[in-house]
Amino acid sequence: MTNTIKINDNTFVLHSKGAVFWEEKKALLIADVHLGKVSHFRKHGVAVPKIAVSKNFTRLTEVVDYFNPESVIFLGDLFHSSKNSEWHLFVEWSNCCVAEIILIAGNHDVIAKENYDKISVKVFKELEIDGFLLTHHPTEREGFFNFSGHIHPGIKLRGFGGHHVKLPCFFQKENQMILPAFGEFTGKYILVPEKNDLVYVLANDEVVLIEKC
Repeated sequence: MTNTIKINDNTFVLHSKGAVFWEEKKALLIADVHLGKVSHFRKHGVAVPKIAVSKNFTRLTEVVDYFNPESVIFLGDLFHSSKNSEWHLFVEWSNCCVAEIILIAGNHDVIAKENYDKISVKVFKELEIDGFLLTHHPTEREGFFNFSGHIHPGIKLRGFGGHHVKLPCFFQKENQMILPAFGEFTGKYILVPEKNDLVYVLANDEVVLIEKC
């Protein structure tokens, strides 16, 4: 279910749902939940199963309960667009969450900040914490290791007989890790790793380091 790694003398636990727990800070990092996307598509006639809405909140609760963090930091695109019925579900969820909730605003986060202020969710453009940079878009900054989202990274693995499978992954470069999209119905963007990149694939409730892709 998890894979524990070291980055710059800090310990990070990669969870098979797509979240990262930063042990030293007791902080849970989650990217690209895209709450409201299912309801948005259903409203416009797209046949998306309604159960995908509850799955997002079930997944959130599962990883928070697993790690019991002091803070939950969303690395952007918490919501897909403007407020809809899922906003009220998020308010209920946040009221039950004992951890501090922080949002690093992404390009889809168009809900006004005062809405988050009312439910004690802090909103930032980015955060710099002890040599680590938390953003939505992948960002290179000298002297920092960057955690981000936005890309929805995936990898294509080939098998026998020409068969292949596309799986979500944590995609790590020398000074950067891009988290997989956490939400249901978010899709994947297939990346091609270079020589020194590390790819941690999410498959069968496991986080597996792929040596060669």
